[in-house]
Amino acid sequence: MSNRLTEEEIKKQEDFNAEIMPHIDATYNYALRLTTDPNDAEDLLQDSIVKAFRFFNSFQKGTNARAWLYRIVKNSYINNYRKASRQPPKVDYDEVATYYETIRSEQSDTTDLQARFYRSEYDDDFKKALDELPEDFRTPLLLCDVEDFTYEEIANMLDVPIGTVRSRLHRGRSLLKEKIKDIAKKRGYLKN
Repeated sequence: MSNRLTEEEIKKQEDFNAEIMPHIDATYNYALRLTTDPNDAEDLLQDSIVKAFRFFNSFQKGTNARAWLYRIVKNSYINNYRKASRQPPKVDYDEVATYYETIRSEQSDTTDLQARFYRSEYDDDFKKALDELPEDFRTPLLLCDVEDFTYEEIANMLDVPIGTVRSRLHRGRSLLKEKIKDIAKKRGYLKN
């Protein structure tokens, strides 16, 4: 048995590299926003790239490769989430020990502590507010406001009517606005 690739396999790899690979960085950022963890985002991206290559024959040349790839990432994320939600939570002792050591070392590091505290607190609050949005609202919000996809592209990726995209965006933005307003009130920027 020969290990040499056929011309058809070589052509598929070249086409895949030309169409899909330019979107890898943006796709990783999207995966990161979905998973909120760099390691999980890398795993999701790798899984999605394998699926994209496997089913590349179904991709229609000349269409939006990034949207096609994002749809694969979203579907993979949903499938992984469903699978994980059926399993009991797992704790890795090494991670807990590392986390504990990190906390101890940060507590003894006093250089610019106040600036670090406020920077992380505000970033964390906004990220938490975004992460607390229901998935149905967060995903269209990220795709539209962060990734700059059109309503039509989002509707195709999420497999919902364009009117649903519009209503989810409106509702998601309203929910996020309320959460941010609550944060601002807690910080004393807005009066009750």
